[in-house]
Amino acid sequence: MNPISSKKLLHSKWTAVKPENKEKHFTITEVEFDEDEMVVSCTMEAIMSKRSFLIQWKQLKDTNQWLQGWK
Repeated sequence: MNPISSKKLLHSKWTAVKPENKEKHFTITEVEFDEDEMVVSCTMEAIMSKRSFLIQWKQLKDTNQWLQGWK
């Protein structure tokens, strides 16, 4: 399980364990917080294609899907 700090999530780098469409490396470009400073959603962007999508930040804890940093 990846240890993740919600405060350091913005601009963090991630590697997909099973890349699709040649998209392997990603960065978090936007983090939305609620009034209690809890993360509501994140926007992740593929480095190669610049495709962006929303992701639940807790999915990043799954080491079968994501590795922290660019590997």
